[in-house]
Amino acid sequence: MESMETNREFLKAVFWGEMSRQLTDQQKGRPHPAVQKPAPQGAKLVELIAPKDITLGQMPLTQAINRRRSRRKFTQEPLSLEELSFLLWVTQGVREVVGGAATFRTVPSGGARHGLESYLVINRVVNLENGLYRYLPLEHKLCLLRTGKTLVQEAAAACCGQGFIAEAAVVFIWTAIPYRVEWRYGAASPKLIALDAGHVCQNLYLASEAISAGTCAIAAYFQDKMDELVGLDGREEFVIYAAPVGKIADL
Repeated sequence: MESMETNREFLKAVFWGEMSRQLTDQQKGRPHPAVQKPAPQGAKLVELIAPKDITLGQMPLTQAINRRRSRRKFTQEPLSLEELSFLLWVTQGVREVVGGAATFRTVPSGGARHGLESYLVINRVVNLENGLYRYLPLEHKLCLLRTGKTLVQEAAAACCGQGFIAEAAVVFIWTAIPYRVEWRYGAASPKLIALDAGHVCQNLYLASEAISAGTCAIAAYFQDKMDELVGLDGREEFVIYAAPVGKIADL
C-alpha cells in the first residue's frame, strides 16, 4: 500500500521534537498575545445571564452522554437568553485570568492558550436581534457585529448547502487565532488548536442535550465563504468548526 506520509506535514508525531529545536516567541521574550479579541469601538454589548444565576443544565452527566448524538432536526422554539448564556459559559467560560497572559476556562487547552474565538449567528433567541455576534468570555457578554435576517441562510450555504443549518436557533462558529498558541508552542500549534476545537464542541453537545436542545458538528464548509461571513482575513484568523443548535422534539 502506498504511504500517505507526504500528506501529513501539518499534523505529525515529530512536532514535539521540532518544537524543542525551535525557539518560540515566548522563549524569545516577546509579548504574549491578547487572550481575547476586543470588541469593536462603539459596538453594542449584550449582558448575558451570570454563571452563578444560571439554573439550567441539571441533567445527570450519564444521561446527557447517553442522549448525545448529532441532531439535524430542530423545532421552531427559540432559545432563551439563559439557555444561550449557559451554552456559551460551558464552551468558553473563563474561571480565572492568570497574569493577563492565560485563562483557565470550562474546557481544557494546552498551556491554557485557548486559541479559539466564538461567533454566533443568532436566528431565534428571545429578545435578541437576528445577526452575527461574538462572545466576550472575559466579560461574559455578547458583542453585536452586524444585524441581518438572512445570515442563517448564508451560513447554511457556506456549509456546503446543508439546509438543516438554516433551521437552527443559533449557529456557533469557532475561529482559530493561530498566533495565540504559536507564541508558546510553535510547530505543535496545529495539533493543539484542533484538540481545542474538539473539547469545545463536545461540551456543546452535552450541554445542548441538558436543555432539551441538540447540535451537529460541522466540518464541511467552504473556507473562503465562512471566513467572509464572519469577516476574517483567513490567515491571522479563520473558521475552524461550526455547530448549529436548536430545540428538539421530546424523545
